[in-house]
Amino acid sequence: MFTAIIVEDLIDALQLLKNDLKIRHPEIEVIATAQNVVEAAKLLRKKQPDILFLDIMLGDGTGFDILEIFPDLKSKIIFVTASDEFAIRAFKFAAIDYVLKPYSYEELDLAVTRAKKQIQPNKERLTILKETLSAPEKKPDKISLHTLDKIIIVNLDDIVRCESDSNNTMFHLRDKRKIFVTKTLKYFADMLKSYNFIRIHQSHLVNLECVSEYIKTDGGYLMLKNGENVPVSVRKKVEIIEILDKMHR
Repeated sequence: MFTAIIVEDLIDALQLLKNDLKIRHPEIEVIATAQNVVEAAKLLRKKQPDILFLDIMLGDGTGFDILEIFPDLKSKIIFVTASDEFAIRAFKFAAIDYVLKPYSYEELDLAVTRAKKQIQPNKERLTILKETLSAPEKKPDKISLHTLDKIIIVNLDDIVRCESDSNNTMFHLRDKRKIFVTKTLKYFADMLKSYNFIRIHQSHLVNLECVSEYIKTDGGYLMLKNGENVPVSVRKKVEIIEILDKMHR
């Protein structure tokens, strides 16, 4: 058996989640619920559950306020958030699991399964999430990368390029490190497209800040500032030339 506390400011959403857990996950006992930061703080001072279902936006603050009150919280957290593209991007940058409202049963089941196995996100990943959520128009400073056995936090500006490796991605950093990440290149291309990264080929995503020049011969390729060259697909050539022209005007 697992214990759980739900922190959700909307009473209908709270009751729905509580009922869904009772029906689909009888192994989880909801021992208490709260609708705001103050109520949640009072509950967590008395008992910390195995799993904490935590809404981001609460009436008197945010879920992060609760985490700041309890920096050593041992509960596994399942964040619950509304369907917002900026919120989704923030969770992806921090590599932290979440459930989108309204959720499907499959999404809830997957979140519960992951929560039972996951290690609590460290403070740096929670900081990335908080900062990215609070300033969605600002370019994030850091990104969390899932490898096979750990999560590595890197500066976004330190990424030179990303290369597809089947359904995985190899990150190439300025310091020559390579990080093998268990997500597709498309996943990162969609996430990073607003931050000066461009997919120039089916297998390559490049940080435009690391580009030295475009070479038109030999099929067309980008010369990077570190001396590497990366092929440009035929359908991307015109777009690449236009982007580089704008950058150097």
